[in-house]
Order: sequence, then C-alpha cells, then structure tokens
Amino acid sequence: MSIGPVPVSASTVPGGGRLVAERLSDRLAALLSAQLEGGTLRPGDRLPSEQQIAVSHGVSRTVVREAVHQLKSRGLLLSRQGSGVYVAEPAINQPLAFDPTVLDSVDAVVHVVEVRRVLEGEIAAMAAQRATRAQIAAIKRALAAIDTAEAEGRDGVDEDLAFHRAIGEATGNPQFSLLLGFFEQYLREGMRITRGNEARRKDFMEQVRNEHRLIVDAISRHDAAAARRCATRHIQHGERRLELGGVIVRQRAASSSTRGVSR
Repeated sequence: MSIGPVPVSASTVPGGGRLVAERLSDRLAALLSAQLEGGTLRPGDRLPSEQQIAVSHGVSRTVVREAVHQLKSRGLLLSRQGSGVYVAEPAINQPLAFDPTVLDSVDAVVHVVEVRRVLEGEIAAMAAQRATRAQIAAIKRALAAIDTAEAEGRDGVDEDLAFHRAIGEATGNPQFSLLLGFFEQYLREGMRITRGNEARRKDFMEQVRNEHRLIVDAISRHDAAAARRCATRHIQHGERRLELGGVIVRQRAASSSTRGVSR
C-alpha cells in the first residue's frame, strides 16, 4: 500500500492568528480513505500492520492508531480479533462525516458553523420547552464550570462545549446530543480562536458571560421564544467580536452577510 508522505503544515487566519496545525492523523485518515474510495483498497483487504504503516509514512504508531480509529468510526474499516484490520463492506446507511479539509482555514470552518447556526436557536428553544429540573441544574453547573476554567487561567473550550452539549441533552432528543458531539471535532479549533480573541478584552468576556446567562435564564423559565432569540444572538455577537478583534474580515455585503466563527 503506497499512499505517499503525510504533509505537515499550519493554517492561519486573517490577522495572523493560527487556526490549527494540520493533524497528521487526519491527513493519514484522508489518504487511506482516498485509497478506499479509489478502489486501491477493496472490501476484505487486510491493511499492513500498524508498525508498517508508521514506518512507510514517517509517522508514529499513535498517529496510525488515531487515523485507523477515525475510519473504523465511519464504518470503513473493521478489526478481526487476532487477525488485523480489514476494509469493511460498504454500509447500506453511510455515517455522517465531513471532509477533514474543513479544518484547513477559517472560511472552511465557517461553513460548518453556518450549519450549526441553523440548529442552535431551535435546540435552545426545545430545551426550554422540555428541560427537567435536573437538566436545568446540569446546564447551570456547566455554565459555572466555564467561569471556573477562566478563573484558573484555562481556555475553557472543553467547558464551553460541555455547556452547549448540556443544552442539547435537555431537549430530550438523543440525536441532538449526537449531532453536537459530531460537530465538536470541527468546531474545537475555531472555538480556541474565538475564546482567545475574547480573552484579550474584558468587555468581550463579560458580553459572553451575559449571553450565556440569558440563554440559561430563558431555558430555566421555559421561555422557548426567548431561548431561541438569546442563542441566535449569542452566535451573531460572537461573529461581531471576531471582526472587532481583527480575526476575520467582513466580506462585501453582496458576497457574504453572515460570515464568522462563533460559539
């Protein structure tokens, strides 16, 4: 199996901010996936050993393991006990997946964020309609965890993601939790930029805290309209903060009226 070298590079955002150093595991997974789609690797074929792939492409076995795990999670590969890793038969129902290149630039990440923008307000509204006392308490704990992370000097990205995930769980629909969990892998690096930008200004940080509180208050009151409005505004205001911070540059109105990376 020859899939060529795995490139290592870094993407940047307007204004000089770094988006993400391209992960070797993502690159290797993409190259292996291309082999599967191109028919070089066919259903039933056995992959070379983890060590062989690592040596062949100049990466660690950990990178190989992570890449193979990605393809297994997408149903493209399967393990056979004591035998190795094999190419799986094509699934009748294909799992949801995005091209890993969506991580390569701010513009590409924005495309994923725009998908979530459609969902965020409705998820908050549904949570307001359905949340139990226990779920509301969990959302409040998740919000407090963000403040704790910030006070301890951490970026709070994991806590922020957990906060939005708690709101998704409060809808009572497990598919929303799964969907938000899927988006996290594509939003995490963009969120690091967002939170890094906001951390440079106290007014930005206070705006974010207030927006989060408004969302939680609306859900606690079971006010679906207010929850939808507050969640949507939170995303829109996040975009504006990135513009003010010089992280993104607004395009001409004719070409783009709603571009940005927000939380």
